[in-house]
Amino acid sequence: MRPDECTNMPDNGFQVIPLRAFTDNYVWTLRNAACAAVVDPGEARPVLDYLAAEKLLLVAILATHHHQDHVGGIAEILETHAVPVYGPRGEPITTLTHPVGGGDRVAVEQLGVAFEVLDIPGHTRAHIAYYGSNMLFCGDTLFACGCGRVFEGTPQQLYASLEKLAALPDDTLVYCGHEYTLANIGFAKAVEPDNSALLEREASDARLRRDKLPTLPSTIAREKATNPFLRVMRPAVIESANKYLGKRVSDPAGVFAALRQWKNQF
Repeated sequence: MRPDECTNMPDNGFQVIPLRAFTDNYVWTLRNAACAAVVDPGEARPVLDYLAAEKLLLVAILATHHHQDHVGGIAEILETHAVPVYGPRGEPITTLTHPVGGGDRVAVEQLGVAFEVLDIPGHTRAHIAYYGSNMLFCGDTLFACGCGRVFEGTPQQLYASLEKLAALPDDTLVYCGHEYTLANIGFAKAVEPDNSALLEREASDARLRRDKLPTLPSTIAREKATNPFLRVMRPAVIESANKYLGKRVSDPAGVFAALRQWKNQF
């Protein structure tokens, strides 16, 4: 099958399928009846096996940042699937064919979907997200009930990136890179133990994990209600951050930095 034939399928609607990689990574796979695109394939084998089993033609690879658990499988996939590889301009990903940055548009025509590229640095220097069709693929910047570590940027950069994502519509579906949700909820409860929405989330997500189901996608609304890193202006979150620091801080970026430092040691 040729790539152009994908758009001629009777049903061109697509699904988003989570492929497990390593122990807790997700390779998000957008597919219709004939074609697929993958986001952050850190490992090739789950992708290659799925494409073969479902008889799908791969048409694009999208990467959010350069860490090996997100891009390590690209070279092997390209050995048998010659497709465009989109990823952050300014990060060391040797397999990129289409470097992109904030404001760029990535269209996957065979699936009938297009994404706006968002610059969201902090976890890495030039981390990006893909936003479109009510979906956000955000790699390791925003997690379900958490956020990524600051490796190459600054806490202020990561805070600004999270604020950018929090400004997206509340019903936006959040597809992040790892199944960290229950551990993140444990930290969130330490920060905000009386948050009823958080306790409800813990119960529902624990049921999903008992059934070996993903806790993702989340939504922006759910994150704003339960994720302490998006709640840095809430009095209870500020008080918890101050208690951890042993001093008074109230500016949102300062509270965020305190929470991130606390989470690193949690």
